[in-house]
Amino acid sequence: MTLRRIRRYPRTLLLAIFLLILSVQLVKAASEYDPYKILGVSRSASQAEVKKAYKSLAKEWHPDKNKDPNAEDMFIKVSKSYEILSNEERRSNFDRYGQMDENQQFAQSQHQGFRGFHNSFYFDESFFHFPRSRDFADSKYLLHHGQFNTDVLPDSHKRPYLIKVTSEWCFACIHIEPVWKETVLELEPLGVGIGIVDLGYERRLAHQLGAHRAPSIIGLVNGRVNFFHQAVVREHLRQFIEDLLPQKLVEKITDDNYRVFLDSWRVENKPSVLLFDQIPIVPLLYKLTAFAFRDYVRFGFVDQGDTHNIQLLRQFNINTYAPTMLLFKEDSEKPVDIIQARGMKRQIMDEFVSNNKFLQVPRLVNQQLFDDLCPVKQFHRRRKYCVLLITGDDQAFHPGNKAFLEFASANKKDVLRFAYVYQRQQQPLCQALLHNQAALSPQVVILERRSHAGKVMYRSVSGGWNGSEEDKYHLHEQLELLQKDPTYLRSDATLPELNNEMILIIQWMNSAYDYIVQIYDDLLYSNWREMMPILSLIFSALFILFGTVIIQAFSEPGESKPRKPKPKEQPQPEEDASSRGSTSSRPPKKDFVEVTELTDITYISNLVKLRPGHINVVLVLTNASKNALLRKFAKEVFSFSGTQTLHFSFLNADKHRHWMPSLLCSTSGAMRREVHSDEDEESANYAGHVLALNGHKKYFCLFRPVFTGDNPNDSSSETLFSSDSRRKSRPRSRSIHHKLDRLGLWMERLMEGTLLRLQVPAWPSLSEEHLVKLDCGFLLL
Repeated sequence: MTLRRIRRYPRTLLLAIFLLILSVQLVKAASEYDPYKILGVSRSASQAEVKKAYKSLAKEWHPDKNKDPNAEDMFIKVSKSYEILSNEERRSNFDRYGQMDENQQFAQSQHQGFRGFHNSFYFDESFFHFPRSRDFADSKYLLHHGQFNTDVLPDSHKRPYLIKVTSEWCFACIHIEPVWKETVLELEPLGVGIGIVDLGYERRLAHQLGAHRAPSIIGLVNGRVNFFHQAVVREHLRQFIEDLLPQKLVEKITDDNYRVFLDSWRVENKPSVLLFDQIPIVPLLYKLTAFAFRDYVRFGFVDQGDTHNIQLLRQFNINTYAPTMLLFKEDSEKPVDIIQARGMKRQIMDEFVSNNKFLQVPRLVNQQLFDDLCPVKQFHRRRKYCVLLITGDDQAFHPGNKAFLEFASANKKDVLRFAYVYQRQQQPLCQALLHNQAALSPQVVILERRSHAGKVMYRSVSGGWNGSEEDKYHLHEQLELLQKDPTYLRSDATLPELNNEMILIIQWMNSAYDYIVQIYDDLLYSNWREMMPILSLIFSALFILFGTVIIQAFSEPGESKPRKPKPKEQPQPEEDASSRGSTSSRPPKKDFVEVTELTDITYISNLVKLRPGHINVVLVLTNASKNALLRKFAKEVFSFSGTQTLHFSFLNADKHRHWMPSLLCSTSGAMRREVHSDEDEESANYAGHVLALNGHKKYFCLFRPVFTGDNPNDSSSETLFSSDSRRKSRPRSRSIHHKLDRLGLWMERLMEGTLLRLQVPAWPSLSEEHLVKLDCGFLLL
């Protein structure tokens, strides 16, 4: 018995000594890592000094420039040190606790190792911490949280990304490394983006991706994250990327449907590309190219070995020994560009498509197309003039549209871009160029964009456009004058953003597809514990549904019993209905702006006790003008509704008719006389006035309605007061629809802080019982 104890103690003692030495080495390794020493800066160094030191050391130890065998390790240390010190949270953790980052890698992994040993005597790979040296070729694929959100995530809408989640203490990551390298060498030249996320240093990014273990492989397309769940084989990874792409990127073309495909440019507003190849399936390279240019070009694939494509091959005289790409625009009988190559490269395809991604005369259907087709002027030598035809989509306009296409084909120049719009679909743009006049016949406008805010210089071609030879000659003469004299465009305007046609339907379909795919993926591969909330919700809904059906089924016999007729409700008076409707804070359905009515209940919280720095924009209206003014008000302030310091309300002047006079009466004497001399002349009709009320500082800014018939250059709507002569010369008629036309410009000046501020000693009450009548109006007691 004693001998057994003697033999047992040395084993336990050796194991304890081994664990002690191992923990000391780990703590020593963590303590020896000092990013300040590596970068050669003091602990009080600023971010500018840290960045300067990092740049200098990165150039010195870059493996491509420094042939020292330790250059790669030193470069990695310098990069990791900069990651710690450039982040205030990580730097603070290191200064306080001496740990590398907020994740506390060394302490956490050490604790997990000892816990695993004591609990189950199981030595997992994280216990030993055998770091492996990463190939420097992988360092260029490393992703950081900021880089991922600013670069990779938006770029995933143009090309798919294959991302590997790895760690330096991951044995399984080493096993898949050869397959990963082969896959990268194959897919990266095709245009697939490659990324690597280090689970130890990028916990925040890994949490955003939903990756909590290494190794993990993720596919990223259109901002949607998808996990790879099959065996890590190159063919599986390739198929995984191909399955992530949309299903109808490339259409199969035969003798039966190629006419319809090429003639659909009128509806799709895009050129068409046909790829002829001997293989029966669409190459992944072609799918990736179609994904990158899907917003501009339609893609079709023709199998040369298919017997149903003989007529198609003969018509375009296709060489059957090399892949061929044909690009068609408005003319479906003759391609505008052709390339043939045995080894088709991604760079060749991109250049071929990007040089022909617009029709000769495309239709402007969204703002992005307008920006690409007619860029903003940057330098004098890069002037781009856009010749725009404003027409219609009826059959009567087709001859003129065809004549405009013929003119554009015969007058191709680098400085000229031809396009057309349908007046019915782009009414705001056409109204800005035609001065709010409907075009009875097609009109041609020559314009040059001057700023991204919408400012353009333009000139309308007199006489309209009917497509006659005389119209072509006149337009050609105008363009010649423009080439000789750039100041030929003398009219200026600010164009609104173009309507994005059919965008709602497309977004709804894409969102529905992504949601279905996500649910399928979760049901097939996710942990059932994580799926319990969703399953509980589904079963609850099914239980309620079937329970309702069963109750109704058993209650049907009782429904045949006669019921006592309910007493008819008395009709509400019209005044009650109007007051009930006026208390609704529901915004117009089109713009979804939250507008609250100022009542005795909401007046104190929305004005008198408004938080410092917050402004309440109040629209004054009446029962008769309520609906029209609210819709116009929501449209004008919609672009400012995202500001958290702005609140939007409305005041019913029919209910609180003395509030506006009492507010204006509380201003200074000169302002008071000017206001009331004007308002008396207008019978004190305050409908359409807008006030920006600062409840904390007790001041307000006033917007007065636009007078119909005024000079468009008159700025009376943007200022508070006008001279007597101008007031006498103004027409007295006001249109409810146009009262708030310049409210958007007034809101911009409000945000800039350039409006006149009128101080008040105190805010008047909404209740008439607290007001006393004075010479100037009503004032708070």
